[in-house]
Amino acid sequence: MSWLKRAGQKAGLTLSEMAQVVDRAETIILGKQQQLKLAMTAILAHGHVLLEDVPGVGKTTLVKTLAQLLGLKTKRIQFTNDLLPADILGTTVFDNIKNEFVFHPGPIFAQIIIADELNRATPKTQSALLQAMEERRVTVDGRTYSLPDPFFVVATQNPSHQMGTYPLPESQLDRFMFRIEMGYPNRKAEYDLLTRNYSESSLEISPMVDEDKLKKWQNQVEKVFVSPAVVNYLQNLIDCTRSGVYQVLGLSPRAGLAWLKAARSWALLNDRHAVLPEDIQSVGVALMSHRIAQAKHNLQTGDQLAREILAKVSVD
Repeated sequence: MSWLKRAGQKAGLTLSEMAQVVDRAETIILGKQQQLKLAMTAILAHGHVLLEDVPGVGKTTLVKTLAQLLGLKTKRIQFTNDLLPADILGTTVFDNIKNEFVFHPGPIFAQIIIADELNRATPKTQSALLQAMEERRVTVDGRTYSLPDPFFVVATQNPSHQMGTYPLPESQLDRFMFRIEMGYPNRKAEYDLLTRNYSESSLEISPMVDEDKLKKWQNQVEKVFVSPAVVNYLQNLIDCTRSGVYQVLGLSPRAGLAWLKAARSWALLNDRHAVLPEDIQSVGVALMSHRIAQAKHNLQTGDQLAREILAKVSVD
């Protein structure tokens, strides 16, 4: 197959620089290479990320580390149950001196938004992010304002069984490319963390790339080759989620497009110019787990269902 022949092509020095960003981040976020690679993959693919786990496992630190290494400006929004949409988007105020209404932009106007504990806000406030995540612009008082480019939302959420949480609706979950669980560190990583000099871990991180280089990397993602055979394999996986066998809400066309773009990005990050079925599989769990709504009597988690689907569908 042509996609097998082209898979061995290398993309050159720029790609090794991508890998170096992940390697540098791993010296700060110990023992989380897979999570860092997925987060970097989403950034290259213009995707948003949902980080879910218990407090204190490094969700926010991971986001800040990658943002600093990529030279991106960040703003953190702490979501609470009394936060209002205007607190995120901004508001229009009448200026007596200019004798006109002036728009005061909210914290959403940044390159990376850290939406901390997103599911502690009410559904009305959560919905303020929908247009921004999909269209990369917001509308306030009938006027539309473009957001910075690049623009990413990296949201953290606490497990739904914790007190004071509001489940994210399917329409919002579908706008996140990946859902990533941090998990507790392994014993070696935690030992290194406990014994590491605090001053070393708190040093400012110098950017490794600039905004222009990041945009060039993102443009390269679109050029990664995908064969008809790989597209057919992806379609088979999507069809499996819609078959009714697993009693789940199947993946949307938007999810399918996001999956293909994520696979391209993963291949590029691994120094290849062609997508392999392994690339589809590598990002599959993170992409599917939050999108496949489970039947009430199904005790499997989204991760378990996603892995079962990947195992069931064969590569032709």
